[in-house]
Amino acid sequence: MMEYLQNNTFLGNSLFSYARAGTILIVGIAIILFIQTLLKRKINKQEGEDEHRNGRRWLILLAIRRVIVPVLYLTVIWLGLKGLEMGSKIEQILRGGIVILGAVIVVRAVNFILSSALKKHTERTGREEDEKRTRPLLSLISFLLWIIAFLFLLDNLGFNISTLVAGLGVSGIAVAIAAQGILGDLFNYFVIFFDRPFELGDFVIFDDKLGSIEKIGIKTTRIRSLSGEQLVVSNSTLVNARLHNYKRMERRRVVFRIGVTYQTPLEQLKEIPDIIRGIIESIDQTQFDRSHFQGYGDFALTFESVYYVLTSDYTIYMDIQQEINLRLYGAFREREIDFAYPTQTLFLQAETEGSSSPRIGFLHDGPSE
Repeated sequence: MMEYLQNNTFLGNSLFSYARAGTILIVGIAIILFIQTLLKRKINKQEGEDEHRNGRRWLILLAIRRVIVPVLYLTVIWLGLKGLEMGSKIEQILRGGIVILGAVIVVRAVNFILSSALKKHTERTGREEDEKRTRPLLSLISFLLWIIAFLFLLDNLGFNISTLVAGLGVSGIAVAIAAQGILGDLFNYFVIFFDRPFELGDFVIFDDKLGSIEKIGIKTTRIRSLSGEQLVVSNSTLVNARLHNYKRMERRRVVFRIGVTYQTPLEQLKEIPDIIRGIIESIDQTQFDRSHFQGYGDFALTFESVYYVLTSDYTIYMDIQQEINLRLYGAFREREIDFAYPTQTLFLQAETEGSSSPRIGFLHDGPSE
């Protein structure tokens, strides 16, 4: 039987060579299918356990299934056909097919590594919006990888790509000049992603615009203004602007002033800073800093107070300030301390007997008498 297989040929190869190549292909593919079955079971088991999903072991198994297994198929095919004598054209076609499969495997492997790294980063930081923001970036990288792989295939298949590459270079320069604004926004998208001056949901103010970040795109960022409309702003504008991010505010410093009348007794003036301090310290999420008799105004004795609201929420800040104002009003009313308000005092000079000078009136802004 062995002599028969070795002595009989077909298309330049003995039957024994065909049998050996077929055996390698069948056995190799059977082993790979067995490995695939085991991997599938283990991956399904890992996916069934929520705490292990997207874990290191799960990612390794998935990488083996998506990257290593295709490489094994390619290796088995190459080993099976290696011992056969084929014509130059057939050999060239097979070599081209192997190169194409290899390029596809490499591109898929790189894309898988990038997406897996993104998932791990999202899991580690707890920022689910990162995955949404990087999808356009991953799509762009994948597109560039496929272009590079296509040029690599053309070069390995014997095509002269130097002219094509030169043409693409000249065209790329022309496109870059014509689309400077678009490329600038694309570059600033990377700046926003890596530098993180703001994130989804942050409340920002720039120039005379203010609102919450709703979506960060490759070219533009959508901002929902307080009045309800959506602002579409280029990434370059946001990166180059002096931007205030109130979401990053850990606490808010508040300065407020009140004025009392000039008729307020000295002892009550001395009590006012302590009254303000006691009111502020009795309210939650506040930190008192100082309160002083600041100076003499046109019509009021002015007190300046400073405190901190231990949150960035504007509504909470306004609730606290309202509570301070109400309690301060009640405390002053209880002690009969009058708040100052703009007043005018008129001084009249009476005519002296025998004097021909007219009556003179002086109009003065100041405390009422």
